[in-house]
Amino acid sequence: MTASHVYKLLRDAEWCAAEEAGVTNVPLDREDGYVHLSTAEQVADTARLYFAGLEGVRLLRFPVDRLPPLKWEKSRGGKLFPHLYAPLDVIKSDAVWRLRAGADGILIMPEEF
Repeated sequence: MTASHVYKLLRDAEWCAAEEAGVTNVPLDREDGYVHLSTAEQVADTARLYFAGLEGVRLLRFPVDRLPPLKWEKSRGGKLFPHLYAPLDVIKSDAVWRLRAGADGILIMPEEF
């Protein structure tokens, strides 16, 4: 599986903590032992399933070539998702968006990401 970029969604508190520490520290990632990431094709569904109705969610984009090697593993629906078994340094992101929810509570993705 190849992708030029991968994406991470962070809630407000997770974003603030990551800015301060320099790395993400998401409870689910700690519990599972790896950083959950999504491709451009997967991130909207991830947002719908886990972030609907939330305000202040950040979408971070990371060039794959700036990250340690990713492991592509089966997840939701048997699809391959990128997982990072190392700290995710937020400085390696090349774009950050603050998302807002539409009237239906679903987060609106940027036009180009």
